[in-house]
Amino acid sequence: MEQARAGEYDAFVAARWSVLCHLARLLTGGDRHRAEDLLQDALVKLWFAWPRVADEAPEAYVRTVLARAAARSARRRWWGERPVEELPEVAAAGDLSATVAERSRLEAALARLTPRQRAAVVLRYYQDLPDRQVAQTLGCPVGTARSHAARGVARLRQLLSDVVEPVG
Repeated sequence: MEQARAGEYDAFVAARWSVLCHLARLLTGGDRHRAEDLLQDALVKLWFAWPRVADEAPEAYVRTVLARAAARSARRRWWGERPVEELPEVAAAGDLSATVAERSRLEAALARLTPRQRAAVVLRYYQDLPDRQVAQTLGCPVGTARSHAARGVARLRQLLSDVVEPVG
């Protein structure tokens, strides 16, 4: 029985790793290393809660743990070692620079939101969760979750519209 549960857990993690890792990255404002640490911590918590949540909604459980942990870690002033942001350039198969630049710009704008606004925007618009689930995940009333999302989207629009147009 225990081995079957472990197999189910492994299958869940293998199937949902990339989606959950991307969610964690968005919640941490684009910091891939912090996102991986955050996801690892969430999956450890899921392992201990697996018998309880396996048959219900394990992804919702992980999403809740990620959102709350991201908000908690954002309040900390220091996270320990910080990896270097600039890596050596690697040759790309095709020119994806515009896509990468746009994604980087969005991640940078998300990083400038408050942790609660960032979590609300990511859960509502990236994860496409209804307001009620966003509120449950954030542990707040529905109106507060809507307010966080609306303010976050307004701030994103402001940040993303502050682009200098090229002359020429």
